[in-house]
Amino acid sequence: MKVRTEFTCPLELTHDMIKGKWKTIILWRLRLGPTTLSGLERDIDGINQKMLLEQLKELMNYGFVEKRSFPGYPLHVEYSLTKDAGVEILKALKIMQHIGIEYLKTNGMEHILTEKGVMPE
Repeated sequence: MKVRTEFTCPLELTHDMIKGKWKTIILWRLRLGPTTLSGLERDIDGINQKMLLEQLKELMNYGFVEKRSFPGYPLHVEYSLTKDAGVEILKALKIMQHIGIEYLKTNGMEHILTEKGVMPE
């Protein structure tokens, strides 16, 4: 993960920070509150532990996610959004979620929203 020093505008930089298949999904899940690695694996269909750890590391390096370790045995670690950048990026993700919902509704695919539990029946 290398941050480019040349870009067209700050939006391009932000896009680089959250691009990829999993980062926005991880951030969206973390809006619900702190969770463990196994909790994220369980809640995000199709992601493997190696990829999840890689993506979490990048999100932590960019300041969107923080990791908290608790003393004792067995080791207990939780991931959560940071109070600044992590919570701030949710504003953009909420808009993106809304656009996706409206697209599905407009194109007769509301059943997907119901199946995914986004909209009640």
